[in-house]
Amino acid sequence: MWCDEGVESLLAVLDPASRAGLLKVAIRRRFARGEVVFHEGDPGDALHVVTGGVFLARTSSSGGDVVAVNVLREGMVFGELALLTETYRRSATVVALRAASTLMVTRPDFEDLRGREPKVDRLLVAVLAERNRRLNDQLMELVFTPVHQRVYRRLLAFADAVGEGDRPGWVDLGQGELAALAGTTRPTVNRALRRAERDGLVELARGRVRIVDGAALARLAG
Repeated sequence: MWCDEGVESLLAVLDPASRAGLLKVAIRRRFARGEVVFHEGDPGDALHVVTGGVFLARTSSSGGDVVAVNVLREGMVFGELALLTETYRRSATVVALRAASTLMVTRPDFEDLRGREPKVDRLLVAVLAERNRRLNDQLMELVFTPVHQRVYRRLLAFADAVGEGDRPGWVDLGQGELAALAGTTRPTVNRALRRAERDGLVELARGRVRIVDGAALARLAG
């Protein structure tokens, strides 16, 4: 029996029997760079725990644009709502930004496990509680944090999670995607990045950003 270090803290909420039962039914999935885990609108049938790499959750706006909504890294969970109802459909498309892996637990396997080990529900409660905490944090940030700070924070967080792109030193992140992550508009992101570019903190190119002075950018991000 095995368990990646990145999910140890998540599984710590379970007693040994529930933990062993979950790992027994979990399926190890590996994804190549650019591979889609599932598409927005697909029937939901499984939960995924990220054990390696980075994933991007993206959705379609009312205007038909594709926007990024979350960056998912090791130890994070996605697709958990699929365990709550048989009629759930995916609210976003999830794609691997780098070669990545997950532990996948299907709804039928989870339901069978709950019958044998009812305490496994603690995992689902912990995941939903973490989702709620993150949503509250995002709401507080939207209300109280100046927009340029949110832009810089999301840029730094994305760079930390994903790392460099094909060109050394550059992060593959478009201004529209950064706007979605920061909860603002593309013109606002452009103004914030142009300001940082004038100060020598970043370099801009189409669909890419190079962080020149991360420490100074972090100070501006608060």
